[in-house]
Amino acid sequence: MADILTPALGESVAEASIAKWTKKVGDAVKKDEVLVELETDKVSLEVVAPADGVLSAINADEGDTVVPGTVLGAVTEGGAAAASAPAPAAAAAPAAAPAASGGAGVDIAVPTMGESVAEGSIGTWLKKSGDTVAKDELLVEIETDKVAVEVSAPAAGVLTITAADGATVTPGQVIGSVAASGAAAAAAPAAAAAPANTGSAQAPASAHLSPAVQRVVSENNLNPASLSASGPKGNITKADAIAAIGAAAPAAPKAAAPAAPRADQPREERVKMTRLRQTIARRLKESQNTAAQLTTFNEVDMTNVMALRAQYKEVFEKRHGVKLGFMSFFTKAVVAALHEIPAVNAEIDGTDIIYKNHYDIGVAVGTDKGLVVPVLRDADTLSLAGIEKGIGALGRAARDGALTMDQMQGGTFTITNGGTYGSLMSTPILNTPQSGILGMHNIVQRPMAINGEVKIRPMMYLALSYDHRIVDGKEAVTFLVRIKELLEDPARALLDL
Repeated sequence: MADILTPALGESVAEASIAKWTKKVGDAVKKDEVLVELETDKVSLEVVAPADGVLSAINADEGDTVVPGTVLGAVTEGGAAAASAPAPAAAAAPAAAPAASGGAGVDIAVPTMGESVAEGSIGTWLKKSGDTVAKDELLVEIETDKVAVEVSAPAAGVLTITAADGATVTPGQVIGSVAASGAAAAAAPAAAAAPANTGSAQAPASAHLSPAVQRVVSENNLNPASLSASGPKGNITKADAIAAIGAAAPAAPKAAAPAAPRADQPREERVKMTRLRQTIARRLKESQNTAAQLTTFNEVDMTNVMALRAQYKEVFEKRHGVKLGFMSFFTKAVVAALHEIPAVNAEIDGTDIIYKNHYDIGVAVGTDKGLVVPVLRDADTLSLAGIEKGIGALGRAARDGALTMDQMQGGTFTITNGGTYGSLMSTPILNTPQSGILGMHNIVQRPMAINGEVKIRPMMYLALSYDHRIVDGKEAVTFLVRIKELLEDPARALLDL
């Protein structure tokens, strides 16, 4: 008999609730089959069968609270149960046969979508049932509340779709099949080659485009053949497609000239929120409801940082292969201030305070799907060049929908830069369970009194939102003043003074 145990629930998570059992006592189960879903205040977790056999006991009912190590149930191992478990899969195989034209069907299964991700939504299929597909051709994108996962064809053949656009799916679920046959396999390469012989803007070049890129291309009537490719192995990235839209933008004013609304457009349109947008909305509201949020402001004279950047930006880029931006200076200043005011780098867990001795800085990135916050690990160990490279890579991955779950979790402090959009001042919302977030804003030339004289200086407002339950006002103000000092005299940060 093998016990089903509650796994470790993650850093600072002490308990979970039973959300749903997928099997009942007496059911045959296979090793690693999902048996129960747990919910914590941060994530959802799946618990799988420890062995082949029969689910012989359920010790915790739906809604019960459990802690790591709790025995949730048991699986009685047995040859009969193990032998009977594969039967459903064998029975399901003939279902794909009609589309196979005599060939064997290969299931298309939802891949693992990352730790704590229990379900996703089917995006738009790039092919329809009956179409021939090539092996490894991209077929559909599955959206989760954190990342998008691409699913490609497991073999060449004829596609059968069993999960429609928008359907909710779970890891391992079969969403279609490819019926492999000699005729289908031969036809698939021809279908993939067809786009090269046509100049159509909607030419099915999806074999070379990710679903995210394909969506931009289709929605904006772009010709993939005309796009410049900056991705690895000559692939077209989402940024390439968006740049092509911008290049074509000057022609738009003629079509936009009429002030009256178009007759063929409805006055209102109802669109379902994406999973990412739903998660953003839920987490932001939870943040407001949980923490005692307060914001303190200051302003920083960017003269010296801008002068240093202007002086060394060319040699910096030649030496390190990356541009010298402002984010590296801000990250360095934040890490130094966190060293001095550790409460801002801590979090509350029940009646305990967890002080973090590592500095993983979340960097807010705006994408066409919403705001995401990938994490720059161990920022205190990185040089300016290392910070710029790390942030650049995270930004590209965010915009291309290629962030991994590991890149999205575990930050200790967040920086958000509304200045890139022209924001003069804001009150950022905490990225819980973190206790602080720094808001950067637009740099504006303003008259300032300098040693009794009025001078024009490039000024930026800074905002620190913090959890007043753990960070006192004095600490928050001191933290922000320290950042101001380090930015106005950047040599201090570089010299660790």
